[in-house]
Amino acid sequence: MNNDLNLIISYARLSDLPAIVDIYNSTIASRKVTADLEPVTVEQRLPWFESHTPERRPIWVAKSGSELLAWASLSNFYGRPAYDGTAELSVYVAENARGTGVGTRIVEHVFSECPRLEVNTLLGFVFAHNEPSIGLLRKLGFEQWGYYPEVAVLDGVARDLAILGKKIQRGGTA
Repeated sequence: MNNDLNLIISYARLSDLPAIVDIYNSTIASRKVTADLEPVTVEQRLPWFESHTPERRPIWVAKSGSELLAWASLSNFYGRPAYDGTAELSVYVAENARGTGVGTRIVEHVFSECPRLEVNTLLGFVFAHNEPSIGLLRKLGFEQWGYYPEVAVLDGVARDLAILGKKIQRGGTA
C-alpha cells in the first residue's frame, strides 16, 4: 500500500463497529498498544462508540474499497470545560496495513479536522515500549510531554506510559 492507494477517510458508522473492534482486539496480544488484557466485544464498545459524534469527538475510518484498514478517534481529556480544546488521539491500524502509511494518512486527516472541532492540542498516551506508535507520532510532530514510569502491569511486567503532545494551529498544521 502507498499514497496512491484509493483510501477513503470518513466518519465511522455503526456498521463499522465490528471491524473497529476486530482491529482493536488484534492489538491486545502484543501488550504494546492497549491496557486491555482480554478481547472486547462489539456490545461492550457500543457506549464508547455512541459517546463519539462528528460534531465534537469523532471516530474516523480509513477504507480501501470495503476493507477497513485503520481508525482514529478523539476523546475528551480530563472532562472539565477548561480542557475542551484538548483531545486524546487514538489510532489503530489493521495488521495487514501496518507500516504502509495508512496511519500517517488518517492522523493527517485528524489534524485537518481539528480547527473545525476547536481542538488546539492533541495528546497521545502510548506505552513507552510501543516503538511503532511513538515513531509515528514523533514523525508527525508530537513531542514527549510526560512520562509515567511503571504505571501499568502487563503479564506481570511493569510498563511505562509516555504522553506525547502536539499543538495544532489554524488550518490543521503544527
